[in-house]
Amino acid sequence: MIDVETLRKDFPILEREINGQKIVYFDNAASSQKPVQVVERMRDFYYNTYANVHRGVHTLSQEASEQYEEAHAVVASLIGTKKDEIVFTMGTTDSINMLAHGIEPLIGEGDEIITTVMEHHSNYLPWKFLSKRKKAKLKIIDVDEDGRLDYTQLENLVTQRTRIVAVCHMSNVTGFITNVEKVAKIAHETEAYVVVDGAQSVPHLPVNVKKLDIDFMAFSGHKMLGPTGIGVLYGKKDLLKELTPYRYGGGMISRVTLSEVEFQDVPWRLEAGTPNIVQAVGLAEAVKYLKKVGMENIESHEKQLVKKTLTLIQEELKEKIKIVGPLNPQERGGLVTFTVKGLDHHTVASLLDAYGIMVRSGKHCAHPLHERLGLEGTVRASFYLYNTEHEVERFIQALTEIVGTVD
Repeated sequence: MIDVETLRKDFPILEREINGQKIVYFDNAASSQKPVQVVERMRDFYYNTYANVHRGVHTLSQEASEQYEEAHAVVASLIGTKKDEIVFTMGTTDSINMLAHGIEPLIGEGDEIITTVMEHHSNYLPWKFLSKRKKAKLKIIDVDEDGRLDYTQLENLVTQRTRIVAVCHMSNVTGFITNVEKVAKIAHETEAYVVVDGAQSVPHLPVNVKKLDIDFMAFSGHKMLGPTGIGVLYGKKDLLKELTPYRYGGGMISRVTLSEVEFQDVPWRLEAGTPNIVQAVGLAEAVKYLKKVGMENIESHEKQLVKKTLTLIQEELKEKIKIVGPLNPQERGGLVTFTVKGLDHHTVASLLDAYGIMVRSGKHCAHPLHERLGLEGTVRASFYLYNTEHEVERFIQALTEIVGTVD
């Protein structure tokens, strides 16, 4: 169990008041808040250790390099892998674009790339445009009316020409959790690469990439208590070695002449230029914080908040509010997306803001899924380890009052 009240003391922003009320931050799927431990760790690094990495023999550079490399190991430990399979990027979007670029030479005309209708644009657009460049065929897996992935359709779509199957681990709209292990088993029957968008799963669920048997996974630091500007591309080492570098420059090479280039081993060959050193150190501190709390505990805590939210909406607001996604909390992660009868989604979010409750509204960078489900836009409340049942009750009370204004 999580001692939430003690933990909340690590997040000063949660004490802020808006409109005379202490804020309720339910926008964690977009970006999480940062504990003092992460902020102070980055501050200390800037004040006492900062230097460029992998560039010098002096003490500060050596210390900075050691801590930057340790950050790879710390992040790797969270998802059950080793540091040489962790590439630091600028975020999930950058990771998937890096992968789509790097894998491009392995895709031929007439090959197939499979993704789903529920993807965030970050895991749809890179594959869409890669398929256009290579004259490959892009196939889309459908979902049911509650946003559940159609695994049978996946089995039917996979052929000997399939090269990539790209899926999200958890939908940022419905909260649906994909059975990634099942997807990997199907895809690997034809030796296709399995790419997983872990932006919504890694911060909230226990994830072990080896047990899932996936080939690549991308996620972002800012959604998991870390700073912005840092993300991760996990890849099996042998596959990372096959990727064409996304950027060229310093730090990625071992030898350059006017006639030849020798690259460093992974992950450094994919990390050209001065990296986000301080952000990497901050992300490592965030991972340490998450591991101390326990990913199983975080998952359990969020599911309890989801269960309470779904139950209260169904009991008290069922006629006015439509829940998007599975109603079973065990099928979804820590978010609840909905529409309010008679009110625009942005209006609902603005009215909730007047109560000091921060939620997200719109299409959440998942336009195809909204179109598939016949939705113009939705309101999303997303939870994290520092949210409480009392905040859920405040949220439901505010929704009740808002709904009461609609004829």
